[in-house]
Amino acid sequence: MKKLFMSLAVVLALSLALAPAVMAKEINVGGIFDITGATGAVGKDYAKGAVAATGYFNAQGGVDGEMLKLIANDYAYKIPEAVNLYKQYKSVDKVNVIQGWGTGDTNALRPLINKDKIVFFSASYDGNLTNPKKTPYNFFIGTSYSTMIRLALLYAKENGCKKFVFIYPDHPYGKNPIPAGKDFAKQLGLEVGPDQIVGLRAIDATSQLLALKKFNPEYAWIGGTTPSTAVILKDAAKLGLKTKFMVNCWGFDENLPKLAGKAAENSFGLMPVAPWGADVPGMKAVVESAKGENYTMHYVKAWVSTMIMVEGMKRAKKAGKLDGPGLKAALETIKDFDTQGLTAPITYTPKDHRPNTSCAIGGVKDGKLYIVKSVKFPREAKYIGW
Repeated sequence: MKKLFMSLAVVLALSLALAPAVMAKEINVGGIFDITGATGAVGKDYAKGAVAATGYFNAQGGVDGEMLKLIANDYAYKIPEAVNLYKQYKSVDKVNVIQGWGTGDTNALRPLINKDKIVFFSASYDGNLTNPKKTPYNFFIGTSYSTMIRLALLYAKENGCKKFVFIYPDHPYGKNPIPAGKDFAKQLGLEVGPDQIVGLRAIDATSQLLALKKFNPEYAWIGGTTPSTAVILKDAAKLGLKTKFMVNCWGFDENLPKLAGKAAENSFGLMPVAPWGADVPGMKAVVESAKGENYTMHYVKAWVSTMIMVEGMKRAKKAGKLDGPGLKAALETIKDFDTQGLTAPITYTPKDHRPNTSCAIGGVKDGKLYIVKSVKFPREAKYIGW
């Protein structure tokens, strides 16, 4: 763990070195990342993306001359540690904004965030965080989990699905979109089989897949991260299942074909950001920041989260109020923000913190990801907050 902390610290130091030599003022930004915990397999690239993006935007002049100082720490996916870091950032580092991580910890921090009026960008795309009446200071940049699960069900229905099963870990992240999914499956007239619980660190899913095989669904949802998704896909192939799998955005990435092999071709992933190296204008700076290393789309997610934070800060500074309430108000003026192809255009309003309702559905062929189609869900008010 110490090596990982040191590695992150070194990368952060190098990124800050890219900033202009004269730094009149720094803006502290808290960073709560999972590098060594249960979601560290996807969290590592996210943390590196946040650090690299901080360096890049500082090199571009920061927030109109004020440099960002990202105070990055690994909380190892432990909620008490996230709470401790939050309190440190508030009391010691005096931050007005935090780049955070998971569903469980983000929701645990909601009362503190609301009370302290600290803007919190999470890597959790929990649909419950999109209602400003309940979570006015929570923001994220990806299509919400609830929207993604509805889009997955629509895709399955359009491709002949009649029976569907939900597979997920017994954790806030995994369980989060399931009520929305079951509600929408009912609207679509799909028959839903028994849920199957597969942990984030599972090394075998045979018993769960045998139960799934009895129900014999045409499609199933996987709501874990990439390592557990690979276990499910490989075991499904061994058992000869014909079921196709729709995968949440943290379980489908460039590493999935490496981990699951040919079995990955039976999966379709929800992709709220462009994959690594995609031919879009915004990817040039992202790839150059990696200095020859190859990462996953999770790096891109953190890059866009930082990009939107910086845009909000610039607007808040222009309005003369670069504090929590000022940043919140500034972010809520963002409309159809162009991330240069890294995501669908992003919009926040005082009544709706859903960044967008669009994403891509990806597939795997010959060990590579490809875009099957772009999909969009209606941006209706009835879906705000879940």
